[in-house]
Amino acid sequence: MKEIYSCLEHVEFALDDYVDKYNQVPVLNNVEDANKLSTTCEYCQNKAIYIVSNTDSPTKCG
Repeated sequence: MKEIYSCLEHVEFALDDYVDKYNQVPVLNNVEDANKLSTTCEYCQNKAIYIVSNTDSPTKCG
């Protein structure tokens, strides 16, 4: 799976880079709570809050 991790400040860069790199429309998801402490933005090394990728996150029904 192709992923770019981003903070709020750099999410637009991540979306543009994803389209330029993979020629696909990306999906924007939040970083899961369990990974928030260790996942950093690929542009500035601050805490990442978004994952720009080519797949949806799993959803829970019911």
